[in-house]
Amino acid sequence: MISRIDSLALIETQVWQELQLAAQQPGHEWRTMALATIEDEVAQVRTVVVREVDAVARELAFFTDARSPKVAQIQARPVGTMLCWSSRISWQLRLRVHLDVQTTGLKVSSRWARLKLTPAAQDYLSPLPPGSPVAERYEPERASRSHFAVVTARVLATDWMELHADGHRRAYFGPDGAQWLQP
Repeated sequence: MISRIDSLALIETQVWQELQLAAQQPGHEWRTMALATIEDEVAQVRTVVVREVDAVARELAFFTDARSPKVAQIQARPVGTMLCWSSRISWQLRLRVHLDVQTTGLKVSSRWARLKLTPAAQDYLSPLPPGSPVAERYEPERASRSHFAVVTARVLATDWMELHADGHRRAYFGPDGAQWLQP
């Protein structure tokens, strides 16, 4: 467990350092986050794998199948909330994000070039869209990256909470600065 930090600026810096570690270390607790989007005024939540973090731009990136329902939800309403928890440091993050889906261009082709020879590439090579019923388990044929998409989540605001035996703490980091909140 890291020692407690009392400065809002240092907490925010540590949050982004942890997020960068999450993108680099497959076992990091923040590598998988819940992403909530809206469809027909109903929240839709699923887990995504954080692949890249740019602390300067305040952006996270994850990959998806362009035919997945979340892509249509993002295109209709490009906002969401990402949630993660770390038992190692007892921190919860809620990230309010603006989402952007890219299916073409250098950002997509460069990521696909790194991914295409790994087992994870199979996630984007199915002839069927995610959630389609199948009669039995099948192995999809290898195909092009036509269904591969990169989603960038630009963080608009962060709600940070620390659970601690000496007292819980909560803070908000947004466009107008940082402030302590009642947990």
